[in-house]
Amino acid sequence: MKYSIPTLATAAALFPGVTLAQDAISFDARVNEIFANSTGWFVNLIFAPLPGTAFPWIVLWLVVGATVFTIYFGFIQLRAFSHAISLVKGDYSDPNDAGEVSHFQALATALSGTVGLGNIAGVAVAVGIGGPGATFWMILAGLMGMASKFTECTLGVKYRNEYPDGTVSGGPMYYMTKGFDERGYRGGKIMAVLFAIFCIGGAFGGGNMFQANQAHAQISGIVGDYPGWITGIIFALVVFAVIVGGIKSIARVTEKVVPFMGLLYVGTALVILLMNYDMIGWAFGQIFAGAFTGLGVAGGFVGALIQGFKRAAFSNEAGVGSAAIAHSAVRTKEPITEGVVSLLEPFIDTVVICTMTALVITISGVQMIDPETGLFILGEDGKIMTEGGVQGVQLTSAAFASGLSWFPYVLAIAVVLFAFSTMISWSYYGLKAWTYLFGEGKTNELIFKLLFCFFVVVGAAAQLGAVIDFSDAMIFAMAVVNITALYLLMPIVKREMSSYFDRLKTGEIKRHKA
Repeated sequence: MKYSIPTLATAAALFPGVTLAQDAISFDARVNEIFANSTGWFVNLIFAPLPGTAFPWIVLWLVVGATVFTIYFGFIQLRAFSHAISLVKGDYSDPNDAGEVSHFQALATALSGTVGLGNIAGVAVAVGIGGPGATFWMILAGLMGMASKFTECTLGVKYRNEYPDGTVSGGPMYYMTKGFDERGYRGGKIMAVLFAIFCIGGAFGGGNMFQANQAHAQISGIVGDYPGWITGIIFALVVFAVIVGGIKSIARVTEKVVPFMGLLYVGTALVILLMNYDMIGWAFGQIFAGAFTGLGVAGGFVGALIQGFKRAAFSNEAGVGSAAIAHSAVRTKEPITEGVVSLLEPFIDTVVICTMTALVITISGVQMIDPETGLFILGEDGKIMTEGGVQGVQLTSAAFASGLSWFPYVLAIAVVLFAFSTMISWSYYGLKAWTYLFGEGKTNELIFKLLFCFFVVVGAAAQLGAVIDFSDAMIFAMAVVNITALYLLMPIVKREMSSYFDRLKTGEIKRHKA
């Protein structure tokens, strides 16, 4: 049936909300189309698979880097683990050292930037395609990623800028310029500028808009549908109230929010595991069997390996360089101490939280297994079939709800907290990249913070998939530049490491807290 022009005009006058909604959708579609056409090549380049495989080359780049650092530093993640806990407790903290936050606050801030929706939905995607075996490779990649964090965070503190007012600026931008100059390498400035540009793009998209969008989706799923800009404005006001005070304000919030949300999520997972304690052994059996046989998943054990490595790389961001910015603000005169503290970040993010999610999904029975063969039943899309056909965050929700019917409400709270904490941490990462490019100063900082909060509203209100894809690609483009720099500067880290642990052994470095 065709409508005349006067009838459309009348409808627009009677139902302006419908017209506005249609305009918003068409605007989103136009922006997506423009971004997809102009930046699609970049996204495809960053996430392109290796020839003949489904394995993105950027994941291999991160995993190879983590392996090199693990071997080069003599499995530092194992040797220094207990010392990392002592440092976080403040046993070696001198309040007179330069810096803005404690070891624990720096760790909490960096963790709040990585612990997020990926731990909930991303793990479900990995296990949904790669089966329980993906968990084994996820844990292995997480353990190796600890060495990448150690390398970048040590350099972040060593080459940071310390200002007369007590503030500091650090991160890959600074060790690329100062570290390269010290070693006589060229190109550090160009790499630093590229890293800063990528970091700002990542901060606005993956570290902001995507988080706001997913938080709104969870809230509206509980309370009913309502305009996203309302969620966006509320989030923007709360985020601005925190980030306007700088890293000290951010750290005061993250040191409370991160332990709370971590304990809430892990505690809930432990309750479900204890309710099904008789299946825990079976679940670990599935993880180990699936790691090397695949248990019928698409691609066999190679499929499980790819999914596990991808999830770990995308979750803990080891090698991306973002965490080095937060860790650079720590109060210490020994760069190696923050490198050691940062070891705990991939361990908590990937080895603990991601593994909890995977275990609950495995024991829940939501994924369908052929009782005769013991292998998973695959759908036409190659994914493991589930009860109700759920995937992603819905798979995690269904798995937890199988033990606790009220878990969807806990999940909504967790997603909102994860999104909020990720946004405030990435605001700091983006800010430091911004001030590196445009100069330090209150005005420059305020401009960035207002822009960041504007994109919080946009992210919650709009569906800009292509924009967020481009931002995600920029985050992993950071890793290309960063790991290249780490390879060239790792001898400096080794020298710092040998000096520090020699002095620790002889008692020259003393405890400040009994």
